[in-house]
Amino acid sequence: MAADPPAPSAFELAQRQGDEAIRTSLLDAASRLLAAEGPQALALRRIAGEAGCSTTVLYRMFGGKNGLIEALYIEGFERFRRRLAAVPRDPDPREHVRELGRAYRAGALADRNYYGLMFGAPIPGFAPGEEARATAMSTYAILEDAVAACAAAGLLIDASPRAIAAAFWAEVHGFVSLELNGHLADPDAVLDTLMAGVSSGFFSTPRE
Repeated sequence: MAADPPAPSAFELAQRQGDEAIRTSLLDAASRLLAAEGPQALALRRIAGEAGCSTTVLYRMFGGKNGLIEALYIEGFERFRRRLAAVPRDPDPREHVRELGRAYRAGALADRNYYGLMFGAPIPGFAPGEEARATAMSTYAILEDAVAACAAAGLLIDASPRAIAAAFWAEVHGFVSLELNGHLADPDAVLDTLMAGVSSGFFSTPRE
């Protein structure tokens, strides 16, 4: 009896869906290697082996190693941006800010392989280019806009909205970093407490 044929690789499955699926498959393979083995794993031959393709495909898609790393950075922030942008606006703009914090955490947990590159700078010598920086800033702008909406409604303490947005990001980012590194026994409870603290620390009651 003939043996069953081997299951298709992620790359072979992606080929059936077109170039964008191939690109995502290759970036996911590279991000897994980066998270598991560090920057030394980002050799094109090593990535090709992980993805199940030839190095020619990587050169065609990214132009080389530097282009691949830049694409990883952009992909991570673009996924993050889409997740934050999908948070529905609440009639109370303060709740929208809190939900952005929860979406930030969800994005970090869902794409933790990318998160380390986005915020941990694990690749020596890598500096994001203009497009990558613009993508990162467009992600952060979603939070700034949400905090500005609170300010417009008179729902912030007497402080700069930009400073409050940065402080909120710092608090949520610190929480997420602790969770990703396994330092929180009950992260859900900690997040609830953090959001309650945000409410009392950054927001004011509606003006009359």
